[in-house]
Amino acid sequence: MKDKTCCFTGHRKIPPEQYECIVKRLKSEIIDLINQGVIYYGAGGALGFDTMAAQTVIELRKEYPQIKLILVLPCRTQTRSWNGEDISVYEKILKECDKCVYLSEEYSRDCMFKRNRHLVDNSGVCICYLTECSGGTEYTVKYAEKNNLKIINIADERI
Repeated sequence: MKDKTCCFTGHRKIPPEQYECIVKRLKSEIIDLINQGVIYYGAGGALGFDTMAAQTVIELRKEYPQIKLILVLPCRTQTRSWNGEDISVYEKILKECDKCVYLSEEYSRDCMFKRNRHLVDNSGVCICYLTECSGGTEYTVKYAEKNNLKIINIADERI
């Protein structure tokens, strides 16, 4: 299954002026993977790149109905400090996903790391948006490299 599965990881803050270019590259990379037989796409449900990736998979399902969006969520209370607009987008994605896995009922200090490791442990490819050498995204990409996943960094190339 890992060879048919891609996970996403990326920063929560996306520069608004780069949003359109990032989505364009994300679509292109996902379509390339679909053509290679990758049909499962795992997202962690966070703000920023995770949301962008999930929305892109949902959009691409119209043209590629065989692909599946799997949300791997750290806890059921993930949105407790989010604003109303972000919660609305999150709930829409939740309704549109093909499968949802909660790793914890409540927030804990390590629930985000458990989510990130779960995504990597079940994937063969990791599409990321990594621009900073710190934080959860860097940790997840290093973990993916250590586990021999193919890494596609959307931030590596300018469009």
